[in-house]
Amino acid sequence: MGADTWWYIGASCAQLLAALALLRTRSPGRTELAPQALALLRGGRRAVVVVALVALHQRGAVAAGRKGTIRANGGPGRTRDPVQLGVHGSLRRALGIRVLASQPRARRAIDALRAELGRAGLLRPYGRLLVARALLACAAATVATGLLITRPSGAELALALGLGAVPTVAALALLFLPPTTRAARRLLAGLRERHPLPAHRREVTDGNLVLLYVALYGDPALALFLPRFSRDGGLLGQGGGTDGYATGRGWFGGGGDSSWSAGEAGGGGGGGSD
Repeated sequence: MGADTWWYIGASCAQLLAALALLRTRSPGRTELAPQALALLRGGRRAVVVVALVALHQRGAVAAGRKGTIRANGGPGRTRDPVQLGVHGSLRRALGIRVLASQPRARRAIDALRAELGRAGLLRPYGRLLVARALLACAAATVATGLLITRPSGAELALALGLGAVPTVAALALLFLPPTTRAARRLLAGLRERHPLPAHRREVTDGNLVLLYVALYGDPALALFLPRFSRDGGLLGQGGGTDGYATGRGWFGGGGDSSWSAGEAGGGGGGGSD
């Protein structure tokens, strides 16, 4: 096999090793995470905003607006949580969930939370992940480019294909590595095992547990504990259009919301106020 072919395979291996170094994360210690951090691990930026809105809604700080939007309903209450403050501060007008998640104040707060989880070894830092994926794509392309340029034949071609397949297959497999680390996925699985979603919302009276269930399960927990707010605010499914208004009412159409209105539940502090 010619020296040029070896050079391309070697360059591919070097790119693969560099990507592995960027994807490597520190081993996390024993960590207690807030619901919004768990939501970020499970569902990304949108899930964080949803949990923050549920927490604000429990205090009466936000309410469902018109056409599947969320509006501010007074001050944020007694909270120092930067994500909740960022989300509430972004509601200068009623917004759909997707537009709200892209507002600068909300984005900055979520990015800070993402960086914190990255330092804890639960999320791969976004910038490093992008560079690693670019290197992995290049590693696969480098082998193919080398074969096209050097054009080995016969036994040399078979050897080049065999050796080049190793970095190529590894790079393509690593391209689909999720942003969350294995430790984060184990953490979420363990919490779901210890906190299965209840069959009925009346089984939970603690508002903090409601936040935990929404963080861990997303839409099923929203539909269980806060059906009216989630439906009317466009939080379910793909609610919340890019123009700031929901494109629909989501998939939840269940009845019985009236028994969980904020007035009948006694305000925002209860576990399932809606």
